[in-house]
Amino acid sequence: MTTDPLAPLLALADIAPAVERARDRVDQAHRHRALRRHGGQVAAEVSLRSAVASAALEGRTHEREAVRAGTVTDPVLQGALRVAGALPGLSELWPKAPRQALAKLHVLAARDVVAEPELGRPVADPVVAARLDGLAGLVAGGTKVSPLVLAAVVHGELLNLRPFAGPSGVVARAAARLVLLSTGFDPRGLVAVDVGHQEREPEYVGAAGAFATGTPDGLRSWLRHYLTAVEVGAAQIELIGDEVLAAS
Repeated sequence: MTTDPLAPLLALADIAPAVERARDRVDQAHRHRALRRHGGQVAAEVSLRSAVASAALEGRTHEREAVRAGTVTDPVLQGALRVAGALPGLSELWPKAPRQALAKLHVLAARDVVAEPELGRPVADPVVAARLDGLAGLVAGGTKVSPLVLAAVVHGELLNLRPFAGPSGVVARAAARLVLLSTGFDPRGLVAVDVGHQEREPEYVGAAGAFATGTPDGLRSWLRHYLTAVEVGAAQIELIGDEVLAAS
């Protein structure tokens, strides 16, 4: 019997209860009454906020209302918007061909930022290639842990590897959201995890660096941050839902 490579992460102190808390928080948010009749409107706002947050984490901060008005031409922000809009359409491809999905995400994220020959092509590094293969194996059924843990590992590993030129962080954050979409944990893409990362940006940066060490404490630090960001993202559903109901 093959041992699940990610199962030991659940034995780290406080991680299993944190996974349960985040899952319960998302389940609660998914029951918000605004989603019954205004789910599409909520999803569109989540997509916008997620893109703005992801671009900000790449150092491209823009006012949300200016982005909504269509006056921001920054190519990284535009790439983040394209990526956010494409996630539902990539959710079936992701578990079948994760490397192909990553290439598509990079093309969307990095257009007008990196040279065209680099779009969709990982850097030529055998170590990066091997680790991408390992990550793809996990995504394609190599683990049975909670989607939250898998999403955190995908995110942390891609941030650490930076396998693509340009806004690689946008790709990493999108890939983590694809895990939640494709596994059915968040089938409509409503959890604005990237907003949670931006709200706790110093912690996000520090925990990502800790993850890169590969130590138990480093992995635990990253998982705790990621699960907290999921809870913040779930709270966004309720905030947006309340706003939509108040305006309807």
